Amino acid sequence: MSVGTAFHPATAPLNRKQQWREWSGYFASSVYADAHDIEYNAIREAAALIDVSPLFKYTIGGPDALRLVDRVITRDATKLMPGQVYYTPWCDEHGKVIDDGTVHHLDDGTYRWTAADPQLRWLRQNAAGLDVTIDDMSEALAAVALQGPLSRNVIEKATGASFADLRYFRRRAATFKAGRKKVAIDVSRTGYTGDLGYELWVPAEHAVALWESLAEAGRDYGIRPAGMLALDVVRLEAGLILLEVDYTSARHAMNPEQNYAPGEIGLGRLVSFDKADFVGRLALEREARAGGPARRLVGLQLDWADIEGLFSAQGLPPAISPVVDRSPRPVYVGGRPIGKATSVGWSPILKQALALASVPPSHEPLGSRVDVEWSVEGRRGRVRSTVVELPFLDLERKRA
Repeated sequence: MSVGTAFHPATAPLNRKQQWREWSGYFASSVYADAHDIEYNAIREAAALIDVSPLFKYTIGGPDALRLVDRVITRDATKLMPGQVYYTPWCDEHGKVIDDGTVHHLDDGTYRWTAADPQLRWLRQNAAGLDVTIDDMSEALAAVALQGPLSRNVIEKATGASFADLRYFRRRAATFKAGRKKVAIDVSRTGYTGDLGYELWVPAEHAVALWESLAEAGRDYGIRPAGMLALDVVRLEAGLILLEVDYTSARHAMNPEQNYAPGEIGLGRLVSFDKADFVGRLALEREARAGGPARRLVGLQLDWADIEGLFSAQGLPPAISPVVDRSPRPVYVGGRPIGKATSVGWSPILKQALALASVPPSHEPLGSRVDVEWSVEGRRGRVRSTVVELPFLDLERKRA
């Protein structure tokens, strides 16, 4: 049975329709308002609060902490300095992605590891022979994402400190006031929206106080809570992949088709062979020598005239769902299926129908043309689509 996160006492009264979904055993709000578009607008135009506490969180410490991190992830952990954050995948021995997440190098020399799926057993298996401690902090540590162009104003007002110098994928300790006392938090310049934003990490017992502090600080900046529906739209615009939607974890794959190497989901740039040995290295080196993976992640822009034509053929006005469709759709070239679209949706800011898709290398180049299956009233049709650069929406302020 799902339970509320540490923020639930603050978020539950805000959820007007009590629309919740399950996320790793916790209640996660689908939408707080009557529709998610107002929450989307808050992320893109003002500031929004998103409860991301259901992420699995681990602290890795001890003399061999760095060796364990470097043994598991595909990036060179020796270059991860205190105050920095890595986004990275990690693989099984066959070079197939188990999960993707972040690794934060904390000031005391330990590492905070976040993941969408539980990783404690995997970390412990790979810690054999190492002098490390691995603590599951998933329940003890709450997390909230503060995202949007005005998020810096909000966090500076809530903490009384300047964050103008905190760079993209960096982190640092901070405090906020809870009544008369100051509470320690950790702030990372990270997020899942492709916008300016921060993620705040706080002991669970202070989660409600942090939410209330941010909400009060953001009152003059149009801050709103945002749920999973709005988050899904902005992550698609940002070209960000989602576990069990755009790829299947190697741990859950039931056939070879469901196994994905980093290069098949747009993460090949995060694989380094100029580092110590890591899980999956030999398989990935063999794949590289063979010319790379057989599938590639691309962004597609769907032709609106074709969508309109499919509806017109059924005597209907054109329509597209405001939420992201996570069901796979075949991708064709000349009537032959060559891949699948995994996340399909409408971008309110770009005014375009977009999709993430898996296609062969032959159709990875920008400008390549493919057809995506689209059904209207149970009748299957096809929509012409063009491979475009990812991310679809690249906001300079997310890095500035």
